[in-house]
Amino acid sequence: MRIVRDPRYIDPDDRGASAAIGNFDGVHLGHQAVIDLARKAGRDIGAPLGVMTFEPHPRQHFAPDAPAFRLMNAEARAEALQKIGVDILYEVPFTDGLTQLAPEAFAREIIRDALGLRHVVVGSDFCFGKDRAGNAEDLRGFGQRLGFGVTVAEMVQAEDGRISSTAIRAALSEGRPRDAAAMLGHRHRLVGRVIRGDQRGRDLGYPTANMSIDGLHPPRFGVYAVAVDVHDGPHAGRYGGAASIGVRPMFGAENHANCETFLFDFKGDLYGAEISVALIDYLRGEEKFDSLDALIAQMDADCDRARKILSDV
Repeated sequence: MRIVRDPRYIDPDDRGASAAIGNFDGVHLGHQAVIDLARKAGRDIGAPLGVMTFEPHPRQHFAPDAPAFRLMNAEARAEALQKIGVDILYEVPFTDGLTQLAPEAFAREIIRDALGLRHVVVGSDFCFGKDRAGNAEDLRGFGQRLGFGVTVAEMVQAEDGRISSTAIRAALSEGRPRDAAAMLGHRHRLVGRVIRGDQRGRDLGYPTANMSIDGLHPPRFGVYAVAVDVHDGPHAGRYGGAASIGVRPMFGAENHANCETFLFDFKGDLYGAEISVALIDYLRGEEKFDSLDALIAQMDADCDRARKILSDV
């Protein structure tokens, strides 16, 4: 998958796609349905499959001090989109200048002139342009005048209601990663570079790969059975593991929240490597133990339970 981060400097081969447009936070089943329509339209007109999204997320731009809400950072979203066969990802910079474009100017200057899209697909609730003044039907009319096709997709419904990023966030907040996965169509993943921590896990016999969760909607704090993909470096591959997400109450009251993952049957240095941690099942909440021995005994039990869960996945 090719990624275009600045539409002012685009390779001619990356123009002319059939693209789904949206934020696609989570790349859930509803998003995938929109992307599938773009795939079909592309096959009909002989165009590659594209996704046009925005970075940073518009909500981050307008409310930078609001609580973290994203299900995916840009890297995790790109990984998910590549897995479902997207050819070109257009990460359009969401700037003050972009927010000032009237709806028709957005359609003309970004969709047609900058990216040269031949067909676009949006959800029925899509809004765009200054003050979100344009809607999906407006876009259809602009497409007719400007020379690109438009498909408006209906929202996908689950058995118990509409599939949405909001519902997925709620499932994760409640420690229900399997329910989140059912709406996503894939397991929820935390993706990032391994950073240096306090190395307490190493001293306890459980060295961990530490990763920041800054900017992301935090899953329920606690311990999870996880599947880990190491994307690069000499240890690239897939591993089972157990991860602790939270503030580590055993070691102080003001720790910064992060994700610490112990990889089963692994020896090596992962500092700087990009890893993807998929949440399989929630094991327990964060706890403060009376002693380090009690903590180690619980970690032993957590890992035994995680191995059993992963053996059935």
